[in-house]
Amino acid sequence: MSTIDTIRPTETGTDALCALSASAAVDLLKKREISPLDLVDAAIARIERVDPVVNALPIRRFEAARTQARDFPRADPQTAAAPGWLAGLPIAVKDYNDVAGLPTTYGSPIYAGNVVQHSDLTVANLQRQGAIVLAKSNVPEFAGANTFNTVFGATRNPWNPELSVGGSSGGSAAALAAGMVWLATGNDLGGSLRIPASYCGVVGMRPSVGRVPRPVSVLPYDPLWVEGPMGRCVADVALMLDAQAHFDARDPLSWPRASVPFVEAVRHARAPARVGFTADLGIGRVEAEVARICRAATQRFAAMGAHVDDDHPDFSGGFEAFQTLRANLVAAVRGPLLDAHRERICPEIIWNVERGLQQDGVAIARAERLRGELFNRVSAFFGEYDVLACPTVAVAPYPVAQRFPVEIDGTPLDSYIDWMYLTFVLTLTGCPAISVPVGLTADGRPVGLQLLGRPRGDFELLGAAQMLEASLDMAARVPRVPCTPG
Repeated sequence: MSTIDTIRPTETGTDALCALSASAAVDLLKKREISPLDLVDAAIARIERVDPVVNALPIRRFEAARTQARDFPRADPQTAAAPGWLAGLPIAVKDYNDVAGLPTTYGSPIYAGNVVQHSDLTVANLQRQGAIVLAKSNVPEFAGANTFNTVFGATRNPWNPELSVGGSSGGSAAALAAGMVWLATGNDLGGSLRIPASYCGVVGMRPSVGRVPRPVSVLPYDPLWVEGPMGRCVADVALMLDAQAHFDARDPLSWPRASVPFVEAVRHARAPARVGFTADLGIGRVEAEVARICRAATQRFAAMGAHVDDDHPDFSGGFEAFQTLRANLVAAVRGPLLDAHRERICPEIIWNVERGLQQDGVAIARAERLRGELFNRVSAFFGEYDVLACPTVAVAPYPVAQRFPVEIDGTPLDSYIDWMYLTFVLTLTGCPAISVPVGLTADGRPVGLQLLGRPRGDFELLGAAQMLEASLDMAARVPRVPCTPG
């Protein structure tokens, strides 16, 4: 028996609602053809049926969500006006973000009982924009790209429950792919939005730094991490970005909302004029099958009239710069936990904290210089090109029981994050990036193509992503119905 199948909307009314895109669901909410409670009840039924296999949404607020849905202000049928962009749509929130009355565990036993009193500014803004938080999604412990922890266990891939969902926004991506929610939050440091999107056959966008204000942090000026949207299609991601993007003085890097909504980039999508493609950024290895799928997908732009070239900026120094700057960030944020809780922290995080604490000012200064030089080369590249395309991940989804890949096509890797280089090197640029599903391996594992846009070019990037998605129709392959593994 196949381990996967698509939802058949004719099976039940519940599945029909769960199969709607977020954009379609919001449209129906605004027309009062469905209610927020209809969607909440449909999602709860779906979660109770599907999540025992996937384990994507371990923290739930079902009754509170039902109460909010019943009391949600109704749209005016004459104007289709409803509070906010999302109009009563249920969403999932990643367990790195605070939701009032729920624990924020970060996937760590240290914080398993950490019930918070207030939603953070990212979540509170989505709630003001009409989102109803239904559940929190599973994450790796503190950081990482395979979603497992000792608090809630591993999240399994709806395409094949024996496979990893990536991370760290793995629970969010799996919940979307399995039809449990319509939108989900994510955040991204080294690829945490993009990698799980690729592995689960959905869309994840890392917006430009400052596009979406971030929760209050001990490192408010750090530009490596962002908050961003996840959905089953590009249009849904654009809708969620409209709900997220605004200025908030509590994030000193944030900047004002764009004058034209991002959904307009999808409604009036245009192909880029010139696209550069690289399988490996010139600095690493990629599985041959992944490279073939992504090259073929990029050629779809040529059929739209774009010039597609094998060209990319020089990304030399990217490995060193990111590893150093990430270690510095992790040490600053998590370093104080080592003395009191070392035995309760996973070894990969201990390694990263200790690396950050041990490196000196010379290493950090060199990393900053390398990052600046890399950005200048990328900026020059975008003087000629509109988009840079490359695989999102160098390896297709791997077994969920494996902590992380240790080689790529037989070449050993030096650290537990080296297989993520295609996303983390692009993080250094601060440019917007999006992962769009573009195909399956011969054995049915999803593959995403990563598109990098110009600095602050989120609008144009969404348009290019929409054109690519429409040419491939991969969005029609989700939601999935997972079966019990084994």
